[in-house]
Amino acid sequence: MLILLILCGAVSAIACALLLRYGRSNGRRYSMSMPQRFHAGHVPRLGGVAMMAACTVGWAWIVVAEPFLSVPNKINLSPRLALAWWAVALVAVIGGVAEDLTHRLTARWRLAFTVAAGLLATWVLGLYIPGVGIPAVQSLWAATPWPGIALAIFAVAGLPHAFNLIDGYNGLAGIVALICCLALAYVSLLAGDRQLAGVVLVLAGATAGFLLWNYPRGLIFAGDGGAYLWGVIIAVACVQLVQRYARVSPWFPVLLLIYPVWETFFSIYRKLARGQSPGVADALHFHQLIYRRIVRGVFDDDNEARRMLMRNNRTSPYLWGFTVLTVIPAVLFWSNTPVLMAFTALFVVSYVWAYVSIVRFKVPSWLRR
Repeated sequence: MLILLILCGAVSAIACALLLRYGRSNGRRYSMSMPQRFHAGHVPRLGGVAMMAACTVGWAWIVVAEPFLSVPNKINLSPRLALAWWAVALVAVIGGVAEDLTHRLTARWRLAFTVAAGLLATWVLGLYIPGVGIPAVQSLWAATPWPGIALAIFAVAGLPHAFNLIDGYNGLAGIVALICCLALAYVSLLAGDRQLAGVVLVLAGATAGFLLWNYPRGLIFAGDGGAYLWGVIIAVACVQLVQRYARVSPWFPVLLLIYPVWETFFSIYRKLARGQSPGVADALHFHQLIYRRIVRGVFDDDNEARRMLMRNNRTSPYLWGFTVLTVIPAVLFWSNTPVLMAFTALFVVSYVWAYVSIVRFKVPSWLRR
């Protein structure tokens, strides 16, 4: 397992270095007027390409290491399954990279690519969600496979956009994805599934290599391609973990990923309430409010670009802490549905309270220091 992290991290870091050397022109296409832009200069948004390359190498290594190179790993990922994972990821990443290169792909087209990835995943990997952990609806849920299939497609199609939504500051979405991958690998190993653990550790290694260049200096961004890669692979891994092992609660992935998921749902509600389309970008997401109103007066520097970078880097740890507060109970109580549901509700309440407090300038003073 350790060799997967090292191999994929090295490939991702090297690929990012090459993109920095030969792909800087990509950053000049990103308009300075974009509402979600909180950085100075022109930064390439092609980190997803580097991470996809690293994942390709990692999954190929799993397939060939033991039978052809006599390197034991006991992961047992067949070439057919490895190709299926790669194809599902590639479909989503193509849509994201197309937007990163052109900045002209509409929200509907980007959604179409992730829906296609979800449909492909249900076909080649046989995805479905066997239940929702609520006894009152379980008998109805088990009567037909279609609700489980539809929810699996929804999860695979939606989570990439959730990661894309929180990908606003250096290291923010990358660290969240890395934490979620490690948590998934841990629970997979507890369940005895080295195959699933190996698949997500490949993504963890690729993410770590990308983060070497992304945080703290922000030399390269994940872009839509990177966010879609994180979302698709993590979503498929979550569904397969719940699908394979009845003792893993379906609320484990819900609590594990509640930050990006609830951020997405709350943003949709917020925009609809204001009469806006959910597909229109704005600068009122939770992480953007933290940047504007909590980290706003922390730094005093004459260089505007350096001040913006320092504020950018200081914003992400607030959300890392928010994520850890959900990941820890998710990992500790991964088989206890009532406790997981309670922590999920607690997060939702805490998020809304924190968001309203920031909007109304009622943030506790110790958070601004």
